[in-house]
Order: sequence, then structure tokens, then C-alpha cells
Amino acid sequence: MKKIGITGGIGSGKTYVSEVFKSLGIPVFNADIESKKIMINSEKLMELVKASFGEGIYTNGSLNKKKLGDIVFSDKKKLQKLNSLVHPFVKQEFNNWCKSQKSSYVIKETAILFESKENIGLDAVICVSAPLELRISRSVKRDNTTEKEIKNRIENQISQEGKEKLSDYIIVNDTKELLLPQVLNIHELLS
Repeated sequence: MKKIGITGGIGSGKTYVSEVFKSLGIPVFNADIESKKIMINSEKLMELVKASFGEGIYTNGSLNKKKLGDIVFSDKKKLQKLNSLVHPFVKQEFNNWCKSQKSSYVIKETAILFESKENIGLDAVICVSAPLELRISRSVKRDNTTEKEIKNRIENQISQEGKEKLSDYIIVNDTKELLLPQVLNIHELLS
């Protein structure tokens, strides 16, 4: 079974593209969603996060995402620290998940695929690409947040151009290019 990564900058449409692959019968592991689950279900990880970012990061077992986000998106070293704690757990979860899949290929969706070195061990990477202003407007609307907060997150990721250079396939999601033919073409190549 091939393991394929899907990445792209915030607001590029990774999850939407992943849903199209799912509709074609391809299993998708959303690393961002799984990491959030692990951060509230793994006692071991919770203790590591508390030790690094303070007891107040969790209240009655609930992660204070806003507080943690404010800390890590304003300090690259703290973001790297958080990623170094979380990603080994996510990687293990992905490997366990893959064992139960029966498809010719599976997809691992994650925003920070290259930043977290999650691309290592994958057979190929698909980058979902969209213009910066469109990505910002999508993210502000989706996350009910400010443009400034979105730009802070963007600054902590490899540039869209950098992700494209490191990827094997690029899907343009700019509201002009037709998305389905691009996905179908890659699906045919991977099947």
C-alpha cells in the first residue's frame, strides 16, 4: 500500500481535496484532527505538554487551544517544542491506522508535513495550492479569527512555493481551475 501525503498552506483547501479522495474510496488520515484528539486523550502527552507550557494549558482535562496557540504562534522555538512532543504520537497513530486499511493507497493530510518531517516514509506528496489572499480570506471565515492571527500561522509554515517544490503533485485550488479533473488524474496515477 502506498502512503501519500497531502499538504498545503493554511486555507489552501487540503481538507476539501481530501474529501474528494475519500469520495473515491481512498482512506484519509487527518493528522491535524488526530493530533487534537491525542492531545486530550493521551495522559503521557498531556503531562509532557503541561511540563513544557504550564499546568494552565489544560483545565479539567480540556486543552486551552487559544492559550496554547497564542504561545506557540508567537515563538517559533515553542512551536517546534510542541511539534516535537506531539508528532511522535501522531506518527504512531498513523502507522497503527495504516495496518487496518485495505486500499491500494492511503492519504495522510497535514498542514505541516514538511515542517514536522512527516513526509519521510511517504511514497509521494500532493500539495494543494491557492493564492495567498484567497487562503487568508478562507481561513478568517472558517476559523472565525483575524487576518493578523492567520498571517502569524502562515509565517510559521514553509511558504506555499516551498511546499510546491518539495511535492510530487500539485493541485491548484484557486476557484478558476477545475478541481475534480486534477484529483482524478492523480488518483489514476496512484491506483
